[in-house]
Amino acid sequence: MGEIARARGPRGEYAKSARRREEIVDAAMQVFSESGFRDGSLRDIAERVGMTHAGMRHHFPTKAALLAAVLRRRDETALEKGASARPRGVGVLREWVAATRRNIDRPALIDLEVTLAAEAIVTEHPAHPYFVETYARAEQLLVRAFREIQADGVLAPQITVTQAARVVLAATVGLQQLWMWDRDRDLVGELEFAVGSLITVPLGQA
Repeated sequence: MGEIARARGPRGEYAKSARRREEIVDAAMQVFSESGFRDGSLRDIAERVGMTHAGMRHHFPTKAALLAAVLRRRDETALEKGASARPRGVGVLREWVAATRRNIDRPALIDLEVTLAAEAIVTEHPAHPYFVETYARAEQLLVRAFREIQADGVLAPQITVTQAARVVLAATVGLQQLWMWDRDRDLVGELEFAVGSLITVPLGQA
């Protein structure tokens, strides 16, 4: 029994530590969504999970390390539904709108993106490289989708593949910002209209 207890001990401590880290990341997402990264306080985050400031720094030594964990969580959550679908062409647009619909049920994700992206325009912000890369990858994804849409003969006339991709990305970012000001807006409906105007077939239900 003693050997079993010793064998299980580290795993138990590891699981407890992992759960604690998840709680800290959850609290950080809320604080950064509400106050941004610069004004979001590590002490406030620690208080929300019932820890001391020093105790929290045992898990995340720096604020930048905690921000990195928050952004990883955001990416994991965003990919968990769409990764297995492997859509192409118009299917990518449907999944794009569906992801926005899912995020409305988790508004902290939208709040986090809009708040941090606005702050991260400043090149010295620790999340600046993340958002540069994130938006570049999103545009590349949309460009590939619209190339397939063009090859299928259903791209709206008088618009290029690159223009269409950038319109979708800009509409998504802009509509999310407006939705933060007015949660009664039909974010998904407005995004569906914007995306649907770029193709000559019905977007359909995502």
